[in-house]
Amino acid sequence: MKVSKKTEYGLRAILHLAKNPKKVISLKEISKKEDISFDYLEKIIGELEKANLVKAKKGSQGGYFLARPSNKITPWDIVLVLEEDMATSHCSGCAMAGQCTSEDIWSEAQDSFDNTLNAVTLADLIKKK
Repeated sequence: MKVSKKTEYGLRAILHLAKNPKKVISLKEISKKEDISFDYLEKIIGELEKANLVKAKKGSQGGYFLARPSNKITPWDIVLVLEEDMATSHCSGCAMAGQCTSEDIWSEAQDSFDNTLNAVTLADLIKKK
């Protein structure tokens, strides 16, 4: 299981928004404060916006803000949007599926990973710092 830079950056960007819940924040500010390429951040935020995790405000005072409260968004929500494949293994497509003695451990590892990312919210992560 390897989380991509895209997802790491997406989580950092959305946490930046969560830390400033009453503010509309420009991509330029997020890019600078989080040290993320503006162009790359623009693509990431676009995907998060399509998934209804962030919303945009247009205009000279425009920028982005969370689409719902930080206690209603988990890191898993971000992973689901930004990662193509987070499977620990691909047992279902294997000729040994259902017969392999290692299948259970991969399933448990996947469940543990998924549950960990679902067990905390952005609000929880902000409190830890």
